[in-house]
Amino acid sequence: MPLDPYTVLGVSRSATEAEIKKAYRTKAKALHPDQHKDDPKKAEEFKRVSAAYDILGDAEKKAKFDRGEIDGDGNPTGF
Repeated sequence: MPLDPYTVLGVSRSATEAEIKKAYRTKAKALHPDQHKDDPKKAEEFKRVSAAYDILGDAEKKAKFDRGEIDGDGNPTGF
């Protein structure tokens, strides 16, 4: 099931670019694999956070997601 990038980063749909970036940096720093070398769960969550920011940190991808043109994994939606 595709992730919801807003939920993953813990921001609202009305979050500003700065709020999204701050949420990403906070979570990425806390979950970074260098900080948790022996914790595969944290590494997996780090990947989810990075994927969420890949969509929300890019204005074009964020707009497409908000319009329902792509899913939370960045794949096209549709028929």
